[in-house]
Amino acid sequence: MTRPHRVHVIGTGLMGTSVALALRRRGVEVFLEDANPHHLRLAVGLGAGTPVDEGVRQPDQAPDLVIVGVPPAALGAVIAEALERYPGAVVTDLGSVKAAVLADVSARAPQWLDRYVGGHPMAGSEQSGPLAARADLFDGRAWAVTPHPRSRPEAVEIVEELARLCGALVVRMSSTEHDEAVALVSHVPQVASSVVAGLLTTASEGQLALAGQGLRDVTRIAAGDPSLWSQILSANAGPVARLLHEAAESLHRVAVALEKGETSEYAGREVRRFLERGVTGVRRLPGKHGKRPETFVSVTVLLPDRPGELARLFSDVSSAGINIEDVRIDHSPGAPAGLVQLAVHPDAVSPLLEALARHGWDVHR
Repeated sequence: MTRPHRVHVIGTGLMGTSVALALRRRGVEVFLEDANPHHLRLAVGLGAGTPVDEGVRQPDQAPDLVIVGVPPAALGAVIAEALERYPGAVVTDLGSVKAAVLADVSARAPQWLDRYVGGHPMAGSEQSGPLAARADLFDGRAWAVTPHPRSRPEAVEIVEELARLCGALVVRMSSTEHDEAVALVSHVPQVASSVVAGLLTTASEGQLALAGQGLRDVTRIAAGDPSLWSQILSANAGPVARLLHEAAESLHRVAVALEKGETSEYAGREVRRFLERGVTGVRRLPGKHGKRPETFVSVTVLLPDRPGELARLFSDVSSAGINIEDVRIDHSPGAPAGLVQLAVHPDAVSPLLEALARHGWDVHR
């Protein structure tokens, strides 16, 4: 398998810096470049790599892989420039839209297109910038690799190996298939989250005081950078618009059914049908490591709001030899304690309850 040895990362935001950190932990030599000198200094300070200098551009020090992690509007131009600057390197990117970028690169650098292979790690955060970067950001996550008909086989191999070095699971697909997929699993959820969060702007303080974890789950990603998301949505406008029309039609039918109220038995069945369809959809989502989802049991523990309590809880569970499959924390504002939901395999419930009781934890089931 082709393995990158010298990598040049252009763009040291959240994604570029996270890739650099992931590669550094695997012993890959990484050089960094960014038009924002502050971001570059922070990434270097985090240990993500060495700033690019003129020496890197010498033939014997040229990279074998260039990773472009700049905003969507600049991707095509920067990728084309990298293909020209490093004639011996494969170039990939971290952009969340692929078809438009491929078309732009094809127009700008058709003679070097065989060395370009698109990529998109399906990981991220509502936070941005190098300080939000993590070396483990891609562990166990899907990484879409989108070769085109002119891509060299060895170029595809090195990009797929990049994903594996970062701890990700490779999913190969075309640019068009990718854009249809991310419209469904990423872009429409972002719009939906933002729309729901926008309703909060006119809510009273009394209404917001009742907000629980469900609302926070739905609106968390609405905190993403509006400028970045405007570029992403514009670049994938067609697939996103089609799904939004479908979602809007479903919401309209639910609203009409609710307006009919209790006077219509049909209205109740219609609302329930949409709710049940949502349950079916959630159950189709992949489980851990992309495998078929398993059914876990949730055990709720009362967590005092004091420093070190969460670490103590995890330590007590770990000492009992129990693996936590998932965790959720629900903490109401002003309350002296929170609720931690520990998802475990059904066979682990009894020993977990015994361990929690032995260590004095208050458990609610």
